[in-house]
Amino acid sequence: MPQRDTRRALLERESHLLAAEEALGELTGRRADGGEYEGAGRRGGLLAFAGPAGLGKTALLGEIRQLAADRGCTVLSARGGEHEQHVAFHVARQLLQPPLAASGEDGIRSALGGWYGVVGPALGLCAPEGEPPAPQAMRDGLDWVLTHLAVRRAPVLLLLDDAHWADPQSLNWLAAFAPRADDLGMLIVIGYRPDELPPDAEAFRNLPGRAGHRPIRLPPLTEDGVARIVRDTVGEHADDAFCRECFEVTSGNPFEAVELTAKVAERKVAPDASGIPLLRDLAAAVKGPGLVRRLERLGPSTVRLAWAAAVLGTRIPPELAADVAGLGHEEAADCAERLRQARILTGTTTLDFAHPLIAAAVYRAIPDAVRVGLHTQAAWSTVDAGLGPGAAARHLLETRPAGDPWVVTQLRAAARETVRAGAPDTARSYLRRALREPPDEADRAAVLYELANTSQLLEPSVTAGHLKAALEEPAGDQALRDNVVFRLSQSLAHSDQPSEAAEVIARAARGATSARARLRIQAEQFMWEAFRADEPDSQGRSRRLTLLADRLTGRDLTERFIIGLRAWDATLRGEPVATVQRHAARALEGGLPWADEGRGFEVPVLVAMTYSYTDRADVCEELFASGIADFERFGWRGLHLGFAMLLLGHVRYRQGRLPEAEQLARDGLRLAERMGHGTPGHWYAVSVLVQVLLARGDTGQATEVAGDHGFRAPFPAAVTFPDAQSVHGELLLARGLHAEAADELAAVGRRLEARGIRNPAWCAWQANLALAEHVSAPERALTTALQAVDRAREFGARSAVGHTLRVAGEVAAGQERLRLLEEAVTYLDASPAAYELAHALVAHGAALRAAGRTEEAAERLERGLATARTCAADGLARRARDELAPISAARGAGA
Repeated sequence: MPQRDTRRALLERESHLLAAEEALGELTGRRADGGEYEGAGRRGGLLAFAGPAGLGKTALLGEIRQLAADRGCTVLSARGGEHEQHVAFHVARQLLQPPLAASGEDGIRSALGGWYGVVGPALGLCAPEGEPPAPQAMRDGLDWVLTHLAVRRAPVLLLLDDAHWADPQSLNWLAAFAPRADDLGMLIVIGYRPDELPPDAEAFRNLPGRAGHRPIRLPPLTEDGVARIVRDTVGEHADDAFCRECFEVTSGNPFEAVELTAKVAERKVAPDASGIPLLRDLAAAVKGPGLVRRLERLGPSTVRLAWAAAVLGTRIPPELAADVAGLGHEEAADCAERLRQARILTGTTTLDFAHPLIAAAVYRAIPDAVRVGLHTQAAWSTVDAGLGPGAAARHLLETRPAGDPWVVTQLRAAARETVRAGAPDTARSYLRRALREPPDEADRAAVLYELANTSQLLEPSVTAGHLKAALEEPAGDQALRDNVVFRLSQSLAHSDQPSEAAEVIARAARGATSARARLRIQAEQFMWEAFRADEPDSQGRSRRLTLLADRLTGRDLTERFIIGLRAWDATLRGEPVATVQRHAARALEGGLPWADEGRGFEVPVLVAMTYSYTDRADVCEELFASGIADFERFGWRGLHLGFAMLLLGHVRYRQGRLPEAEQLARDGLRLAERMGHGTPGHWYAVSVLVQVLLARGDTGQATEVAGDHGFRAPFPAAVTFPDAQSVHGELLLARGLHAEAADELAAVGRRLEARGIRNPAWCAWQANLALAEHVSAPERALTTALQAVDRAREFGARSAVGHTLRVAGEVAAGQERLRLLEEAVTYLDASPAAYELAHALVAHGAALRAAGRTEEAAERLERGLATARTCAADGLARRARDELAPISAARGAGA
């Protein structure tokens, strides 16, 4: 049987090919005739072709592929599959695995570099090990791999056919990557059915391409185009009426026109008026029920092989299709040949349907019960063939629950693989199906725990629901129950429910079965109670923590966590710097990993922050650099990295590195928003950003950010730092709302005082309250400020002492004002707090000018101006210039 000439499907596609040839010319610098392209050259970009099924997208992309190969392009290609959308990174694997796998293990490691352990498992290039990467880490890794492929093998053509059936992980990755193609010597060409794009593909749908913001549409063929296909197939003697009827029955669909004329030739239908009555029946035979009837005439074994192929999808190993169909090797080979002759299947090494429309028609024709059975057999066959549980899982999703432990085992294994490959959404679908099987009673809690882990720190409230359900299951593995409790407490805390988190841990403590388990539970309890804004017995918890931590040696991670919490508690309560640093150093001895998923990252971050508040910015920066590197190494680029960036932004703010602090805060806010407004992570992000913007002198933008993000009462139930309510009071103060600011800051004081939190280095509510009171009650303001000075001296950090002295000086008068401000400069000069130093210099300079000591004032103001500029504290720099202006004018007049 003659093979179909795909070029006939390219009739009336001249403009589409011209667009592709122009794009390839700009990409390669070569015209189709071999001459040099006169344009800029090396311009890539995106070229999208869209249209309903059968209009020739696949044939067009095949022709573009050949044109690219003729010009020396590296071609990466993939095709979405209707039944493979649940296979995570299926398209990415098709694109990237072949060029990487060909280089061997050493070449793969070299090509993937530091991303080997992150993207290698998703691409099927290595076994998963270690902790699973966050989805963002996977996308970053794939970006890196494709970028380096493009650089090394430019020019590159990336072809994606049937993009509407691509798995969501690959589709979302490519949508985010596509705008970079123009700069990489890469042309991305995609074909898709616009009406069948999944709902979560909006970013993909709206990508700007070389044709603007719209894909290039493929229209149906004209009547002349269909006539050309007819006459090329059956001869030039086909009359006009026959050709016109062929157009009518196919509506100009190229696939249907080619298939119809092939049937006309096979049946030797006369291409004239006598053959017209047969055309509608022949046209029906190339699609839908007609195609099914044609398939049935090929015999039951051939039908069964076609059904097996439809269930298996694309690029099907013939042996696997035979096994699913229950056919012997020779019989399956004969059936495959009959299907090729009938233009239903193509290929020999691997099998594919001749067109997605045929695949869809065959799949839908399979009786429901038979289809379920074939999917079940396909799951067994893929596992037996060594393709792994991931390959089986997509078939198990199509089967009916039957209480089969093997199904649960395969789905759980597939979920572990998929999580490790950076696709937790897909893993969730596998585990939900496992729960419907259902698992044995003894395994149900474990499945719920695994399901919870797929949404941990991304959807903490959803995670908490699964974990609560796990705890309701009959008691079994105590270690599992302990892990459920720890994870549940973490999820509740990150859902702004720290009180419930602490209560969950307290209940677990009462049932602890060993001393070490009890100690681990105590560590968690201490931590979540410390994060409760409404903690009922803060003083008692602090005493218990002190007694316990002081007798621990730090022999294991649990003990070091408790010691680290003791260092943080000492910071909040304003114990001397030496005490804080001694406990922090003890916690770090033996290691305090940030990326231990079983423990959480909170305590290591708290220990790092103690060094910031005690003026050891160098140690704090080292700890953050090491911790962030751990997050990135393990692919934890979601909430973990978001918190680290936010708090590093707070650290940089305290050092006066305001532009860096602002960028970190904005990056952290973008990550925090994935968890939704109102979560602790979101409060942290907005608090840091508002405080940085105020330091930069941009009260307007700080107000706008606060308004956009609901930064107002009620404040979170979890403790945040900087304290959200205190930052809100600072914002009111900057806006000149002194009475409202005083009320807000006084409320902060009452809340923190009740908990014994007295350190002005951690929360400067007293200093800001003094500034708010100064307008209406200057004497009370000075008393408030001096009390903050006393507390800062008790703590002993020079930045805290200098800050409170500066505020006290600003609310004092006369010689006391000058004395306090001069002392503030002395303390801050010896601290890492550059922004606060600039503040103190400008305030001292202004006070000296008011006292008539203009030369000393000028020196202070000029130095303050320079320091403010270095910090990018624009509002403070304006104040310094305003104070300097009269001095400069007086000098000019004197000259």
